[in-house]
Amino acid sequence: MAEFANSKNYGVPIYGAGWVPPSALRSAVEPSVDDEKDDGDKSSSSAPGNYVVLAGGGGEGNSGIRNALIVAQFDFDSNVLSDEPVARLGTGGDLPYRMAVHPGGEGLICSLPKSCRWFDWDFQTDENRSLGLRSSEKVLEPLEDVGQQLALTFNNEGSLLAVGGEDGKLRVFKWPSMENILDQANAHTSVKDLDFSPDGKFLASVGSGPCRIWDVSKSTSVASLAKENDEIFGYCRFTPINDENQVLYITTMRDQGGSISKWSTTTWRRIKSKRVVRDPICAFNISPNGKLLAIGTIEGDVLIVSSNNFQVQNVVKKAHLGLVTTLKFSEDSRALLSASLDSRVRVTIIKEEKKSGLSLWIVILVLLIAIAVYYAASNGILPLELNSILK
Repeated sequence: MAEFANSKNYGVPIYGAGWVPPSALRSAVEPSVDDEKDDGDKSSSSAPGNYVVLAGGGGEGNSGIRNALIVAQFDFDSNVLSDEPVARLGTGGDLPYRMAVHPGGEGLICSLPKSCRWFDWDFQTDENRSLGLRSSEKVLEPLEDVGQQLALTFNNEGSLLAVGGEDGKLRVFKWPSMENILDQANAHTSVKDLDFSPDGKFLASVGSGPCRIWDVSKSTSVASLAKENDEIFGYCRFTPINDENQVLYITTMRDQGGSISKWSTTTWRRIKSKRVVRDPICAFNISPNGKLLAIGTIEGDVLIVSSNNFQVQNVVKKAHLGLVTTLKFSEDSRALLSASLDSRVRVTIIKEEKKSGLSLWIVILVLLIAIAVYYAASNGILPLELNSILK
């Protein structure tokens, strides 16, 4: 695959990815008191740019591919990813399989084969004020020796953390106290995906069987969303905006291909479903403004879909050589980050959907009709009654 400025190979299969929150970046450029004394110009230095963080590696054994967390930089103006990572932190023999970035900029949590580990942002005080990661002294005791966790997510405020395991166990903790408020041993045979509603009241979980809805405050399941016929549920996302139009999206697979279904968050009934791609869906996400859905396929394609009518707005064929493992929109919904087992990371700038030219043609048509009527009236072509009215 040809190398493009917005697509780079960082040498390790990528399993998790995210954008570094602006709150973390603001901390990176806040000058110290000494800096202000040494050089007043430093206090007005610009932000270091936009960063993405990646998790992956070769796993256990002697594959020769290191397990690591990687930080790369992206320039929106030029649509360029840094040729090399700006920081790389090895995790030894432990593969960082899943990752959740804290929305408040505190750091990130990674699921390793046996436990989950917390990492802090590390700001380099050089001329470029570059961003990195360091292993934290904080130990997440309730997530030590719990086995492989397949899903990790924070709520919007960063006050709750949900974790779903390969063993089917679902846990929800208050953050950062790690007080357990939901502990369900058999939520699914295996938990595949999790998502909080924007107000943090509900948590959707997908695994084997139906999608389950949990009332977090009551620590109980309140709904079970049934599959139709031969459907297999894949991933779930609530609309990120908390209003009367809030819905839940779930990806499904059938023999005919991958579909998206929309569900009411008041009745928990299916509103509609639509097939959007022939290949199986292996990654899914929704933009922060709620307008777009992103889909990744096992063939390496990336699709951007309207959340309103499920119309495909953009397709990046063979964005990756292997199956897409993760998708993340930037906070302003301007760009989509995608990664794959092919070790390649790509940022796709979201192009605004072109407005239909129908309204312009209507205006032109009306003008032509008006001219024709005027001409006909001026030359006495119109019937006498209509001609007298126009005059």
